[in-house]
Amino acid sequence: MREFRLSFVVTGICLALAAWWGHSSGMGLFTALWLCVVLGILEVSLSFDNAVVNAGVLKDMDEFWRQMFLTVGILIAVFGMRLVFPIVIVAVTTSQGPFEVMKMAIETPDDYSAVLTEHYPTIAAFGGMFLLLVFLNFFVDQEKDTHWIGGLEHLMARLGSTGSFPILVAMALLVSTVAWLPAETVDAVVFAGLCGILLYVAVDSLDGLFEPEVDDMGVAKRAGIAAFLYLEVLDASFSFDGVIGAFAITRDVVIIMLGLAIGAMYVRSMTVYLVRRGTLDQFIYLEHGAHYAIGILAVIMLAGTVAHVPEVITGLIGVSFIGASIWSSVLYRRANPESVTLAD
Repeated sequence: MREFRLSFVVTGICLALAAWWGHSSGMGLFTALWLCVVLGILEVSLSFDNAVVNAGVLKDMDEFWRQMFLTVGILIAVFGMRLVFPIVIVAVTTSQGPFEVMKMAIETPDDYSAVLTEHYPTIAAFGGMFLLLVFLNFFVDQEKDTHWIGGLEHLMARLGSTGSFPILVAMALLVSTVAWLPAETVDAVVFAGLCGILLYVAVDSLDGLFEPEVDDMGVAKRAGIAAFLYLEVLDASFSFDGVIGAFAITRDVVIIMLGLAIGAMYVRSMTVYLVRRGTLDQFIYLEHGAHYAIGILAVIMLAGTVAHVPEVITGLIGVSFIGASIWSSVLYRRANPESVTLAD
């Protein structure tokens, strides 16, 4: 379990800081510790599918960029997306400076939470469109010869032969939101959704500008900078729900940051574990389950532009798809014992 050592260390540090904060702020030491643990579990449950998809990309990256993502990338994910990004959103929407916003977050967290929640439809449209394209492009790949839900995945692969199918679906869903959105939010939501689509296309196009490197074994490695940017945007899209959902548990920004940091570290450790142990090769449908969970999350985020969907539902759906894909993989290995040797 060496992949989780750093997570254990970070957990200890964050819990110690949470205990100190709970004692000094008057929240209560045990209350702060309990909230930290709950937030960490929330983050892991919402982001386990993120770890699986990360592992699928990382296994095809060269060692330098893989380490960049696991070091610099995790700092961006923990501090950038879970602390800095919400502050930037509030600062821009309220025309306040970052220090004033940080003061608001600590002294009047209800106001800070209200601003974030008010702009959740815009955030959800951006992240939802990006994640929807991640889901669709995984299944429209005609070179993919492993199918979990055969009929549906064969159909998506055939539809994907047009090349523009994922963009058409994403645009159609985005335009359809106009029918149920309040008039005052339509422009912001549609613009944010278009930005999510454009960002996915830009990152995906960037991948094609770089020739894949070939290692000593003749295996092609994915272009580092493009894959790195793709994973960072993917992490950002996943983090939105965790940050917003955390305010349903507590309004204390310090506890939220510490709890989500714990969860993010375990997601990182799970990613490393999946890559080093070759888990994706051993459980052949695991990536499929993760991408179905991502597709459902994208739809839930779009639905969230109108009505909030409880995070427990989002987490349970994701875990259910991943659990079902693992069980299907186990059944496959039992029926095809020769695959065990090949995978291991």
